[in-house]
Order: sequence, then C-alpha cells, then structure tokens
Amino acid sequence: MTRDAVLHDLQDKFREDILDFFDKSPKRVYIEVKPDALVAAATYIFRDLGARFHIASGIDARTHLEILYHFSIETMNLLISIRVKLDKSNPRVDSLANVIKGANWIEREIHELLGIDFPGHPNLRRLLLAEEWPEGVYPLRRDYKEWDKKAVRDRGV
Repeated sequence: MTRDAVLHDLQDKFREDILDFFDKSPKRVYIEVKPDALVAAATYIFRDLGARFHIASGIDARTHLEILYHFSIETMNLLISIRVKLDKSNPRVDSLANVIKGANWIEREIHELLGIDFPGHPNLRRLLLAEEWPEGVYPLRRDYKEWDKKAVRDRGV
C-alpha cells in the first residue's frame, strides 16, 4: 500500500470520527479523532496497517488536555500521530493498553502527572510519584500549586 492509499483509507474508514487531518509533510501526519474513536483508530493503525507504537505524550493546552499517540509505518518512513482533546473537568479516554501492551506504562504516567482517566486500563497504580503525593494534585497541569512547603523543586531550572 502506498502512503497516499494509507491516508485515503484512514480518512475514508474514520470519516465520521476525524475532527482534523493535517498532512504536515511527506513524513508526518496528525489526525485528531473524537475521544470515543481512539481505540478503533489506534487499533486499525497498529494491527491492520502494521504500524509500530512509539509513545504517547500528554499536555495541558490551557482550554483542554490533549494526548498524542505516535505510530510509525517504517516501510513508508511515515509517522502518524493520533490526537485526542479532552475536557479538563472530566478528562477520560478509553485505554489502549489492552490492544497495545506498550501503552500501559505511558498511560499510567499520563494518569499520574496530568490526571487523565483511562477506563479499561488493567492497572492505573502509581508509577513515578511518591506514595505521600496527594491524590488530585497533578504536577504537569498548568494550575499546579506546590503542596509541600518543605520541598525544593529547583533541579533543572
């Protein structure tokens, strides 16, 4: 299958679920999908197109929280990033961990640091933060306020 055929197939198959399709360069495509279509779109890219899952990245984009799931189809030298935008007041999107085992730890990290819930995840226990870290305090959110008055968090600044 050619690059153009893959992109046309994706747009056709997920026509109702794609909110934005940005063909940035010959090597890079961003596809924003409705949150409830994430698992189907990622499964199709991973299983049917034979793409490799690399990583996911989560950000607080002021008005919403956003996750980008990054895949590559190496035979085409093509990187496809699936974007989902989530409501900050109830950020949740179905987990990919049951479809793509490599999504397990990064979803745990995003859950812990940004507070995004992943229904269906097999184990959302802590991965990075200390056990005494308070629930509901997410260090990568823009509204983060230091909760430990004795803490010195100046490394890397």
